[in-house]
Amino acid sequence: MPLLRKIEVTTGVWWIEAPQAGVFILCGCPADAVKHLMKRGLIVSTESNGVPFETGPNAILLSDAMVQNGNFSNLAEFPVLQMLYRQGMILPNHPGNTGCKPLLIGSADQVQAQMQYIYRGNYGLVTEEEIIEAGATPERARELMRMKLRFAFGQIRHPGDLLDTLVVDTDPVEIRNGVHVRRMLFNVFEFSYQGETAVVDLNLPSFETYEAPYPLGFYRLRREYFAVIHCGEGDGWDINRPSMASILMFQGKVYLVDAGPNILYSLNALGIGVNEIEGIFHTHSHDDHFAGLTTLIRSDHKLKYYASPLVKASVAKKVAALLSIEEEAFGDYFDVCELTEGEWNHIEGLEVMPVFSPHPVETTIMRFRAMWENGYRTYCHMADIARLSVLQGFITEDPKVPGISQAMYEQVIKDYSEPADVKKIDVGGGMIHGDAYDFRDDASGKIILAHTSQRNTRAQKAIGSSASFGTMDVLIPSNHDFIWPYAYEALDAYFPGIPRHQIRVLLNNPVVTFNPGTILVKERLVNDQIYLLLSGSVEMIPIEIEMRSVLSAGALIGELSGLFGAAASETYRAASFVQALAIPCSLYSEFVRRNDVFHGVSRLVEHREFLMRTSLFGEVVSSKSLNRIAQSISTCTIKADEVIDVGNDMVGMIKSGSAGRFLGDHMFETLKSGDFFGEETAIFNTPSLLRIRSLEPCEVFKVPAHSLRDIPSVRWKLFEASTKRSRAMVEAGEHARVLIKWHDEYSVGVQRIDAHHRRLFEIANSVLDLMERRSPHADVAENMGLLCEYARFHFGEEEGLMIRYKYPDLPGHRSRHAKLMQQLEEMQESIAKGLGYSEVEILTFLQEWIVGHTLSDDHRAAVFLNSKGLY
Repeated sequence: MPLLRKIEVTTGVWWIEAPQAGVFILCGCPADAVKHLMKRGLIVSTESNGVPFETGPNAILLSDAMVQNGNFSNLAEFPVLQMLYRQGMILPNHPGNTGCKPLLIGSADQVQAQMQYIYRGNYGLVTEEEIIEAGATPERARELMRMKLRFAFGQIRHPGDLLDTLVVDTDPVEIRNGVHVRRMLFNVFEFSYQGETAVVDLNLPSFETYEAPYPLGFYRLRREYFAVIHCGEGDGWDINRPSMASILMFQGKVYLVDAGPNILYSLNALGIGVNEIEGIFHTHSHDDHFAGLTTLIRSDHKLKYYASPLVKASVAKKVAALLSIEEEAFGDYFDVCELTEGEWNHIEGLEVMPVFSPHPVETTIMRFRAMWENGYRTYCHMADIARLSVLQGFITEDPKVPGISQAMYEQVIKDYSEPADVKKIDVGGGMIHGDAYDFRDDASGKIILAHTSQRNTRAQKAIGSSASFGTMDVLIPSNHDFIWPYAYEALDAYFPGIPRHQIRVLLNNPVVTFNPGTILVKERLVNDQIYLLLSGSVEMIPIEIEMRSVLSAGALIGELSGLFGAAASETYRAASFVQALAIPCSLYSEFVRRNDVFHGVSRLVEHREFLMRTSLFGEVVSSKSLNRIAQSISTCTIKADEVIDVGNDMVGMIKSGSAGRFLGDHMFETLKSGDFFGEETAIFNTPSLLRIRSLEPCEVFKVPAHSLRDIPSVRWKLFEASTKRSRAMVEAGEHARVLIKWHDEYSVGVQRIDAHHRRLFEIANSVLDLMERRSPHADVAENMGLLCEYARFHFGEEEGLMIRYKYPDLPGHRSRHAKLMQQLEEMQESIAKGLGYSEVEILTFLQEWIVGHTLSDDHRAAVFLNSKGLY
């Protein structure tokens, strides 16, 4: 029997165990990792002295990459909850409570990000000030904090009180009882125990995604006037069903109610492409309703995000913690539309009312209605509601004691009992979930029981119905097909300025339906139809390059080969049920020539075909958006061994040739055809620490940043690439000479500030390294300039946090920043001129500045920020 055992759980997730040492490690924790462990028998139900509980991991190894291929890689909320409660690690007098805390293992930045994300996942907004900042009155904020504290057993506790952490680096560190781990490469780790080793690679293969733990079939749905599609009736522990969620159809538009794990898998099964989604209504921030947000970013337009101000604030803080970004960046990916709580909000004919629901995090019930004969048709979505018997035990009128008032309790009863034509309710039980018995006298037309992994009891079956995946409740039937207006809008946007009667020439063709797995256009064959994709998803599979792109509504398929009568160079295959407008190639070619757009269209199509074959644009981005980008790009030719500077407002893309990303004389990455650069400055306003230099003659596309910022899927990929590149710099720095070393005690306990400080250490070391090797003054000055630029950026970010949270010593802190910047700029200028400053002087200054300022001024500020709930 091996002492160290390694098991592949699913794509990107592994299990390492050393039973003799009592160490069981979940390696990688994307959404639904717990369900995968249950499916593999690595979490099982057991019993000790009559107490039932579960087995499972006692440690989690985090991915070095926070996101991979569009999805969150580290979502430790549910694995941690499983350890604390279902294993019993936190429960008094429980056989699973051995004094051993759950352990988070990983890079310092990812461990810190997870701690803050779990903190927000447990509590949402954590102070009265945060609740007031989100729009509540002071009186309401006090009332909500009193309720939160009752759910939290009287105290808001940081995860540091409940979890242990272990930062892993290139040197082996002990996990527990003689089991060690070290990082070999980015996201590659080696475990060792008593002479045995096991290597785990957490990198997702290109174009692969994390798998769902449950199978779903394929469904062909009719677009109704007003209908509810049931796409999730389980909870975060249900291994057979998606978590509780719904899809609303209204006047042909598609809206989501919550976005749980594997939402793209669910949408694909239902024949709905990401580009077809109009928006999302969000009830709260728990992972089983939140984890799919990154999937929704994979659209070529900003989805509308509908939530009450408190829910939106809670969600934005959790996303910011998870990704180490500012809360305001949430609006870069979604069109945020705040809903007024307790009132009907009008959204193009659909009305929605978010209603307060008592819960540990900010939560609302969602009521929807649409006008029809004899009044309204209504749907009520009640995710994560508390049992009335639990709330009754919370009642106290003492404002100093955690709990709720009698008035709040009575209002909740009234809100729960409001009838609807269809009402979906959480019946998960326990302290923070609902009870079917609270709805025994409910007058709703149909009650659906959801949010549970348990079978419904006889008594529950007498109260409510069940709904299998893909079933639909039609509230108002449709008397016409909504697909045609969408087809017209897509063609009109694609051919701006062409008269409507000419567009109708193309529209006067059949809409055809393809079954999942059907080939629309086949490689090496001349296609006789061009398809405008109207619903569903289609895979593009090129011949000569290893990649997979997924196209959604609005894409034109087979246009280049159809326009020129050439053999297709890729295969297009339906990934779901697909509807498409089938346009004969001969008609399309004649239409293009007759309207005198052949030259422009053919040039755009060639550029668009190149863009579609790149990792940046080759998924989801519609033909309309690709054409807009293709129209905006310009080209430049670069000789070999030249610096490539596309400007601060451009993203560069290698069309041919190759280039390298350099810091000083060290090359971090080789860029080839289809690779991009410049996203740090152009998109994220972060100083670029690297220079791009051609390795051979290059042709470079310059893409204006403004054409990319509002395409969420592209912006997200740029963000993902930027974070990976930053981490690669850290990895390379760990193998380089280090003259001033980062120590854990330098951490100030605020995630974003610590990340900046580590970067300052890296750049400072590059300056000192160049000086020690007697490099030319110009090279030293260039890196010193990078240090100045990044310091200016960091000081601005740091002061922004202090302004936001009203730090009392802001003027003094700001003046110290100004003095440091002056000294840095003087040093840079002198070095550039070849004057003054020895290596020892620079080393002394950098040590005193970075270490001294960090340990004194920044630590004081961080203590204050921690007191405001910022970690």
